[in-house]
Amino acid sequence: MARYTGPRCRRCRQVGETVCDRPEKCALVRRPYRPGQHGQGRVRQSDYLLQLREKQKAKYIYGLLERQFRSYYAVASRKGGITGEQMLRLLELRLDNVVFRLGFAATRRQARQLVVHGHFLVNGRRVDRPSYQLRPEDVVALRPNSPAEAVVREASSLIAMVPGWLEADHDGVRGRVLHPPEREEIAIPVREQLIVEFYSR
Repeated sequence: MARYTGPRCRRCRQVGETVCDRPEKCALVRRPYRPGQHGQGRVRQSDYLLQLREKQKAKYIYGLLERQFRSYYAVASRKGGITGEQMLRLLELRLDNVVFRLGFAATRRQARQLVVHGHFLVNGRRVDRPSYQLRPEDVVALRPNSPAEAVVREASSLIAMVPGWLEADHDGVRGRVLHPPEREEIAIPVREQLIVEFYSR
């Protein structure tokens, strides 16, 4: 399973915004310029650059590589409605993202690891694919007697609020998808229309 294993905050510096799950420790605060020898040089802004940065930002936030991200765009473009919003909806309904949104993991990377190691059940069945697409009324729960229970409960104590399209029971370590998220319920700093324009070139 391919995934990015390099420095996390290098990506934040590439796009000029914090896209990692630990903004208080992000290297962008200390070095607010692009990485590399010519990072502090001037960059000519263009439409292509703005579109590319938005795409990269969304990829980095959800922890995807290019081929997988592009496939989400292809699926979203075949659905009815606004393509950009459909793509974000598909990304939000990934199992690893829902585990993170429910507060059962401190970061998306941690959520991905917990899912891959088989610590979560979906509707009573063990699922170890982070990209598993959840549907309304699906129930996500920690596997009984999971050795990761202490880690999950510690992460739950850090979460201030769960999005309105999810229902969380932190005592029972379980959650439910109430409905697909609307755009205003997806709290990520991405202009999805620029991503659509990038892939529509």
